[in-house]
Amino acid sequence: MMKILAVETKLQLREWPGIAFTAGLPLALLLVLGSMPGFSEIKPELGGQSLNDTQMPAMMTMLALLTLAFTVLPTTLTAYRERGVLRRMSTTPVHPARVLAAQLVINLAIAALSTLLLIVCARLVLGTVPPRAPVAFALVYLLGTAALLAMGLVVAAILTNSKVAAPVGSVIMFPLMFVAGMWIPRELMSPVLRTIGDFSVAGPFAQALRDTWAGNAPQLPHLAVMAGGLLVFGGLAVRLFRWE
Repeated sequence: MMKILAVETKLQLREWPGIAFTAGLPLALLLVLGSMPGFSEIKPELGGQSLNDTQMPAMMTMLALLTLAFTVLPTTLTAYRERGVLRRMSTTPVHPARVLAAQLVINLAIAALSTLLLIVCARLVLGTVPPRAPVAFALVYLLGTAALLAMGLVVAAILTNSKVAAPVGSVIMFPLMFVAGMWIPRELMSPVLRTIGDFSVAGPFAQALRDTWAGNAPQLPHLAVMAGGLLVFGGLAVRLFRWE
């Protein structure tokens, strides 16, 4: 497994522009939008918090993770398939589950570094308080990110053309952004939209990030949805994976 991780890390570093974009865009949006008038004002409809307290940091974190899971990851893995990298791996005893697990671990590390950078910059520039329940936040983050990446691996397992990977991933990504509260805070959504969002991975993940950022415990139904998503989509990715 360590050899696979080493090889995958070297290959991933060659795709650094996509990684830099994934980390840089949400950070830039957070710093620019968070500096605008109104984002630091207390809003009763958000439970007495400002947008900069938990909503903006959590949403920009979600933006980075969704971009990584549904555009960068599928594009990278389908490019491996096109270039014959996966075909060469198929001649070895490596099981598809190990290849996908390596992708999951590497992208988790990339996601964690980009989120750490976002938290530090938000604190230094906007004065945003870091997650008040750091242990719970870390657990939620790992579970939710792994679930989103598992969904992205399903896309990568099916597609064979890297040029269509990002467009197909975007078709999935933007609805998930919406139910996560990217454009409309979940508190302002209709009950129907909130219910739909609660059965997606992105909705519970976004809410759990906000809860733990504010110092509250994550809700068990949200954790269950994320864990279920990881198991279902992870198993589906292994089953659908193709070397060529």
